[in-house]
Amino acid sequence: MLPPTLREFAQQFGGSYLAAEGALWRTLALLMLPGRLTQEYLAGRRRHYVLPLRLYLTISVIALVSLRLFGVLAIEPMKPEDIALPRPGQLSFTLIEVGGLRAGMNGTGFFCTGLPTALCARLKDRIDLDPKAVVRQVQELPERFISHWGTAMFLLLPIFAVWLKLSYLGRHRRYTEHLVFALHLHAFWFLMLIAIATPWAWLNGLAFIAIPVYALIALQRIYGGPKWATLLRAALQTLLYTATLAVAVLLVGLWAVLA
Repeated sequence: MLPPTLREFAQQFGGSYLAAEGALWRTLALLMLPGRLTQEYLAGRRRHYVLPLRLYLTISVIALVSLRLFGVLAIEPMKPEDIALPRPGQLSFTLIEVGGLRAGMNGTGFFCTGLPTALCARLKDRIDLDPKAVVRQVQELPERFISHWGTAMFLLLPIFAVWLKLSYLGRHRRYTEHLVFALHLHAFWFLMLIAIATPWAWLNGLAFIAIPVYALIALQRIYGGPKWATLLRAALQTLLYTATLAVAVLLVGLWAVLA
């Protein structure tokens, strides 16, 4: 048997939905219409479209690669010679400061307040080092944070669906229906991130506007109800998700330090 050609290999690797007449293109076209793809899926018309999880993973990977290519996620590493190494006992910085949670180094040594004792001990082991080791840790933090954030975003999706469930308790929808909507909505948002990363200012502006407008129209189309109620629920969803993202940033930051 002859080995596959490069074209055949690419089609096999990407799956049939990556072909010119595949399901991905039909799915993307419908995704651009707020809520329509979710309506099709919930109505049982799923055969000709990419499944929500697969769609989200495909677009999120493409988005992250695109952000790298456009330089949005490019990190300029700190040069050791640009960092003034303090004398012993003079190392001072704050690693974590969120509300009453604080950890870092000061002139007298390591400090940690508001965090569990075990976590404080782990942080101390990581940062109570000689100055050169601390500089190396600081240099690696941004790259580690970005590498962990992709995983965190995937884990945030089920939480977003929980907030939807709470916002629409009276609709008696199953949790999986909210999860499908969350996957489609985040897939669209990732597409807009690609647009925001491009060098064209007009496209950046359209993408920024499309992110909230699309979400409002999609919520109205899927869940119905008075428009003022949709606005209130969208505001509640925004508040809950913003708080969730803030906690996620803190946890990913800790993960980057402790990993």
